[in-house]
Amino acid sequence: ARLLRERAETVLAANAADVDRARAGGTAAGLLDRLTLTPERLADMAVQLEVLADTPEPPTEREVRTLPGGERVLERRIPVGVIGAVFEARPNVTVDVASQVLKARSAAVLRTGAAALGSATTLVEQVIAPALDANGVPPAAVQLVPTPGHAGADALVGLPDLVPLVVVRGSGEVTRRLSALGATAGTRILAHADGGGVLYLDASADPEAVAGLVDAGTDRLGVCNRLNLLLIDRPVYDALLPVAEKVLTGKGIALSLPPHAHRLGHEWALDSGSEAHVTVQPVDGAVDAALTASRETSGLAATVCAQDEAVATAFIDAYTGTGVFWNTTTRLLDGYKLLGLPETGINVDRSPGPRGPVTYPDLALRQFVVLPAR
Repeated sequence: ARLLRERAETVLAANAADVDRARAGGTAAGLLDRLTLTPERLADMAVQLEVLADTPEPPTEREVRTLPGGERVLERRIPVGVIGAVFEARPNVTVDVASQVLKARSAAVLRTGAAALGSATTLVEQVIAPALDANGVPPAAVQLVPTPGHAGADALVGLPDLVPLVVVRGSGEVTRRLSALGATAGTRILAHADGGGVLYLDASADPEAVAGLVDAGTDRLGVCNRLNLLLIDRPVYDALLPVAEKVLTGKGIALSLPPHAHRLGHEWALDSGSEAHVTVQPVDGAVDAALTASRETSGLAATVCAQDEAVATAFIDAYTGTGVFWNTTTRLLDGYKLLGLPETGINVDRSPGPRGPVTYPDLALRQFVVLPAR
């Protein structure tokens, strides 16, 4: 964190060069927003590092039970060893992932999107490696794939003996392809493929709360937990749609109204050049809204806007996604905002294992130890 502040000018200059190249190449506004570092974002990165450094580690060993014969069963958390990460062109993720992996007592191999390679290289060479070296950790404990293109990512997910766990995040199509390659090779993949926040407006919703949630959900359009799909209870569709529309059109965001030429869960944040859209769909009450959100989207996060507690409870109980919120924005589904820790990504798998924001306690192996009776 100290080096990040001291060398901010160098980091911001490298990032500005990345942004200029991306803009000249026609990169869309949403992707440029992800790529850009500002002094404020850099300051936030430093604060998050300090929070992580001050966070106590969970115990590496705990006693589970004593067997009938007197043997003691212990559970240990042991390092993975080397953890890979493939992520989009977001320079802050370079620091987020590296710090999380190091906190989990493993080494990291990072591969970022080509547009952010200059920024990531500067962060590794000017901030991460010197900090490691100064504190007795080999600088090579965090390495960066230095070449652009898909070959580096393909190779990283195909080396299970060297890199047994890889966190993969980015566009849905690329992430799914890498997940399939990793599965074929025998690499464990924690995938953050698809996002898209859902907001359901119930008949009991307060119009002022509706406007606030629509506004909060669209403060940034290039992030996965933004408002993507707006569901409105059919009896109040004509009354609440104008409330949402006023907020969205005032921010230059278009509404995709039914009938749709795309699937309901189409993620606008990943639609280069068309990020400034929100899909709208009427539904028949809270349960239909929750089932629609679960069925039509990745299951990242959904909010119910309602004054009626029974309605909110019905929505919460019916929604099967990773995070569900009542009268607050899906933008809170983020490791730092939700858990007070930077994240390596958000896992939306519908299977046991780390789900939701993945932080360093999730990046360890469970080992059982049985000791003789005392």
